[in-house]
Amino acid sequence: MGMTDPIADMLTRIRNAARARHEAVVVPWSRVKEGITRVLVDEGYLQDMKRVKAKDWKGEELRIQLKFDKNKNPIISGLRRVSRPGLRVYVGAHEIPPIRKGLGINILSTPKGILVDRNAQKSNLGGELICSVW
Repeated sequence: MGMTDPIADMLTRIRNAARARHEAVVVPWSRVKEGITRVLVDEGYLQDMKRVKAKDWKGEELRIQLKFDKNKNPIISGLRRVSRPGLRVYVGAHEIPPIRKGLGINILSTPKGILVDRNAQKSNLGGELICSVW
C-alpha cells in the first residue's frame, strides 16, 4: 500500500533524527522533497543534502545532513506540517502568518516553486502553506 503523505513522512524522519542526534537521515527522493530540503539548507536549518541512487530499490533518495550547535543540540527545534492531503491550506502573499514572531519560517509551494515565506512576500506570491520550521 502506498504512503498517503510522503512530505509528512520526510518531516517526521528529520524531526526524529534530530531528536535522536543522528548525523544524517535518508528519505525517498521527489522534486517537492528536494525543494523543501533545499530551502531548509539555504535558511541554515540543515547542513547539506545530496541526491543519490538507492541501494535497495530502483529509485533515488535524499541523504540529508542535520545541523547541530556546539552543545550537540539540533538547530531545528520544531517542524510542523500545515497543509495536508485531508485539509489543504492556501494563503495569499499578505496572509502568511509569522512563526514565533519572526524567529521561524513558513515554506510555501508557489507558482515560482517552493519558497520561504519572506521571499514569497517580496515576490507578491501566495500558495500552499506546506510546513513551518522554528
